Amino acid sequence: MSVVCGVLLAAGGLVSPGASAAPAPTPAPYGIPKLTDEHGRVLTLRGWNVEDKTHRGDRALSLVTEKHFRDMSGQGFNFARLLVYWDDLEAERGQYSEKYLRKIDRILGWAHRYGVKVLIDGHQDVFGPAFGHRGIPEWATRTDGLPFTPHPDDWFSEYFQPAVQRAFTHLYEDADLQQAQARVWRLLADRYGDHPAVLGCDFLNEPMGELKEGEDLPTAARRIERDQITPMHNRLAAAVRSVDAKKWLFVEPTPIVGEGVPTGLGRIKDPKRKVVYAPHFYNTAMEAGADYDPQGGWIEAYEAAVTQYPKRYGVAGGRRRVGPAQQRRPEHGRLLPGRPRLLRPLQLGLGGLRVVLRGRVLRGGRGGQATGPQAADRPAVRGERRGKGPRGLVRPGRGRLLPRIYAELAWRGSCGRVRPAGREGLAGPRDGPGLDRDAGGRSRTGGKGARVRGAW
Repeated sequence: MSVVCGVLLAAGGLVSPGASAAPAPTPAPYGIPKLTDEHGRVLTLRGWNVEDKTHRGDRALSLVTEKHFRDMSGQGFNFARLLVYWDDLEAERGQYSEKYLRKIDRILGWAHRYGVKVLIDGHQDVFGPAFGHRGIPEWATRTDGLPFTPHPDDWFSEYFQPAVQRAFTHLYEDADLQQAQARVWRLLADRYGDHPAVLGCDFLNEPMGELKEGEDLPTAARRIERDQITPMHNRLAAAVRSVDAKKWLFVEPTPIVGEGVPTGLGRIKDPKRKVVYAPHFYNTAMEAGADYDPQGGWIEAYEAAVTQYPKRYGVAGGRRRVGPAQQRRPEHGRLLPGRPRLLRPLQLGLGGLRVVLRGRVLRGGRGGQATGPQAADRPAVRGERRGKGPRGLVRPGRGRLLPRIYAELAWRGSCGRVRPAGREGLAGPRDGPGLDRDAGGRSRTGGKGARVRGAW
């Protein structure tokens, strides 16, 4: 998938997990609670996915470096979604890799050193390595002999291969796999429940499932969310809460909600009331390279659908990721003038929710994405291409390293008050739509226009 811009959408952002006695989130006027810290302050976090999808085994996470966190902090970012793979942690059943855990320890140490909060993401793409991807280990992959045909040019379609769908069914319904998955999260929660850098856990990235004969996709998604994903989230929430009462629990529906389909996800039981509903925000047409159509009604449909769950169950609205926001299709260089217009309503908020832009990837990889510390050291030119795609980072003057989409937003005046530093550069974060505020809406940093870390 190409580099994309993402958003962390919350009723005020996310909280510091520092105190277990923090008050429960208070309902907002529109029915969605705000996320506050132990002092009642509403926090805003901005940052990146941090990942290494290239290496595994002894080389797992080797692309993630201290420089990533130093650069993030230096540019005002204060949040990272760290992709953790079950197939790296437990490649052999019952044998947990202490070496992999020590690598996570080191990364969290870097994050804490530079003031970056981390969400531990239980990541999967097309289930796992049995299908050429990452996530669920091969020993936990059961297909009943159903077929699988890879589609490298359209990897998302592989979710609809019979073998992949059956593997999800077994994960959700086989008692021994349920217990194995719960043990993994209990282990992670026990190890990191008191870590000052850890914000919370995201149980499973983009969970999918098996369609029944004659079932359309929205109907199937709601059934899978209701009958399989909800029980899974509740099992894993109970496992985490058995050893950790502090961290936030992020729960995802299927990615089908990105098309504006209401979720069938049920209530997630948490006595601490620290659940974050975290749907993704993808549009299949845009993922395939189409331009954003402001008259198409996609955002309106998504807004109507996605706010129902937080209102119904009184949980916080959480992170969102929006599909490709580049102005040009990397493979053709074709101008997509509608793409920047997609970001303005996101910055202003959906359904009364505040939106925080989050770049999707800060990692090594192909296709022109930032590759290790070397790429960050080298100045980038607007429009420069490396490999098959545009550079993911640009320096808009005076050596300041910014993700391309932030730079484009800032140049268009769409990211709050941004004071120019020279003809192309930015002086730094300023008071704007993403400014951290207390529960009463007052700036935490002083008067209007005050400088604040992590907000544009």
